[in-house]
Amino acid sequence: MRVSPPTYRLRWDGAQAQAAIREAAARGLRLGAEHVLAESRRRVPIDEGTLERSGAASVDDATLTAAVSYDTPYATRVHEDLTARHAPGRSAKYLEGVLPEASSTVQALIAAQIRRATS
Repeated sequence: MRVSPPTYRLRWDGAQAQAAIREAAARGLRLGAEHVLAESRRRVPIDEGTLERSGAASVDDATLTAAVSYDTPYATRVHEDLTARHAPGRSAKYLEGVLPEASSTVQALIAAQIRRATS
């Protein structure tokens, strides 16, 4: 008696897969932006804490773009003034300085979300 090999059927829905990957990438970006915000808050100069509290992370899901910002009238001045004195651990370039250090963590967060969505 001859046994036929099993047959399999695969249905590929590329649009659904692409949508799941984009959604996962947006989740990863959101986590990455929150990570950058948390790290920059550890460095932001503190007088009354207003600048630190003004920090926000946002993600544009349509363009898969993330942003971290501080929203006070003096945020840019404090960020750019390399001559100002700050408490230990606090510094100018509190946002810009974090980005190179956080990039591998941000990439890992995005990749983990995409892996989760595709496994």
